[in-house]
Amino acid sequence: MKTVLFNRRNMLVAGGALLGAGLSGGMRGAAAQSVTPTQSMRGGANNYLPGAPVVERIGGGGFWMTGTVRRAGDGAPLAGQRIQIWAHTTEGHERDPHSHGATLTDANGVFRLEMPQIVPAFGQPHGHLAYDSGEFATVFLRPVMGSARDTSLEAHFVLQPA
Repeated sequence: MKTVLFNRRNMLVAGGALLGAGLSGGMRGAAAQSVTPTQSMRGGANNYLPGAPVVERIGGGGFWMTGTVRRAGDGAPLAGQRIQIWAHTTEGHERDPHSHGATLTDANGVFRLEMPQIVPAFGQPHGHLAYDSGEFATVFLRPVMGSARDTSLEAHFVLQPA
């Protein structure tokens, strides 16, 4: 019977071999397939207005809505995707057409839109976002801010084909 010695050197070599095997494709492929689609949030579609125009900014600005859009499955960033944003702000209610606007994702799937400061509505400061372009399944998000003093809010979409 052969005796196997477990010393620091043997453990490092074995650990490195396992890590190398995982990074060479085995684990990377499994992780990429685990990117699941974002589910629409309850209340996300409240006061939604189909067809809000793509704008440079909503109102006077001062608050940033940011996030990413990726494809389900492989997690690839999606460029040129339309994200509509609306909220109850210092300049209007979320049902007001001038409180709605849309933006497009960049080459890295990132979107960013400046808007007026979001203020609490029904006790919680929150924003509304929608992916509704048709190439992928429609998703509505309603992220809640940690504090009414926050000057930005982030939301992320993982989309599945329609």
